[in-house]
Amino acid sequence: MTSRRTVVRRAPGKLYIAGEYAVVDPGNTAILVAVDRYVTVTVSDPDDTDGTDRTDGTDVGISSDLWPRPVHRHWQDGRLTGDDGEAAHVVTAIETVADLLAERGLPVPPLSVSITSTLHDHGRKYGLGSSGAVTVATIAAVASYCGLDLSPDARFRLALLATARIDPKGSGGDLAAGTWGGWIAYRAPDRAFVLDLARTHGVEEALRTPWPGFEVRRLPPPGGLSLEVGWTGNPASTTSLVAGLHRRTWRGTPSHQKFVETTADFVDAAIGALEAGDGDGLLHQIRRARQELARLDDEVGLGIFTPELTALCDAAEAAGGAAKPSGAGGGDCGIALLAADAPHDIAHVHGRWAAAGVLPLPVRPAPEGNQA
Repeated sequence: MTSRRTVVRRAPGKLYIAGEYAVVDPGNTAILVAVDRYVTVTVSDPDDTDGTDRTDGTDVGISSDLWPRPVHRHWQDGRLTGDDGEAAHVVTAIETVADLLAERGLPVPPLSVSITSTLHDHGRKYGLGSSGAVTVATIAAVASYCGLDLSPDARFRLALLATARIDPKGSGGDLAAGTWGGWIAYRAPDRAFVLDLARTHGVEEALRTPWPGFEVRRLPPPGGLSLEVGWTGNPASTTSLVAGLHRRTWRGTPSHQKFVETTADFVDAAIGALEAGDGDGLLHQIRRARQELARLDDEVGLGIFTPELTALCDAAEAAGGAAKPSGAGGGDCGIALLAADAPHDIAHVHGRWAAAGVLPLPVRPAPEGNQA
């Protein structure tokens, strides 16, 4: 059998600028930026070099620089067998592409899938959305390898279907940033609607049908401001934090309603500031975002703010900037916007971060465009 070509695709990590937590509910907007750290997925025909034994009937071999050993899977009734563990997002992404192939009457060839990532430090994840990035890159690589020519919108939809099968509470913001790159405004679709649509009418129909609440649009980067990122070194689970919020009686209360309304107000104002090139206005809205996350944390007790993240924010504000946790908080990364023409101030903030146990990460926004 003639070996198929090798396909390589990559997707960037992401940072939330504003709107996290509220964005998990359909119709609420968040601002995200893709960053220049990537997950790269290589798909090729299995051979001896990837550790897959073709004689044992293995259909899919998956290896990663984050796992100690390759994972081997077989197809059974349209699903890959085995306990997925760390490979769950990759396996579900492959299965979702396979569903589309099956609906089009196309076979799934044997696959060797290899994953490398710059979203971690010696196995410790930075909190830049590695699960989302690996899902986006796997969808793109496997689809292309299998001969599917998909638009960015179709790849995003497949990635969201795959992710929602694992965690329907996830907003998909990381998938949007990984698909389109740059700065974006994102509104999540109703994931229950999306999953039901795919189950009852098929993946093909889910790619064509409008999704309630879903919107992505590009935003200009902030003029005159430098995006600085600090990593606390403490891993946090977005899934656990969001799930914890869902388990509490806070949802549906006047406090919840106030949080959603206030978040919508400062996110819309921040979008307006970005589009108008109003740096001071953007800083003001990021400070409001920090305050509202702190109010949520005080009332619900999620642990969004750690001492390190609080120190990160205080140092940036003392230098005239604005800062907040990025994403679910509880560790991982915080972001700061500082005057780009004041390198000494930026260096001073980095020094204060280091003294507080926060590592400045040398990441920059990833360019716009077809990331995968």
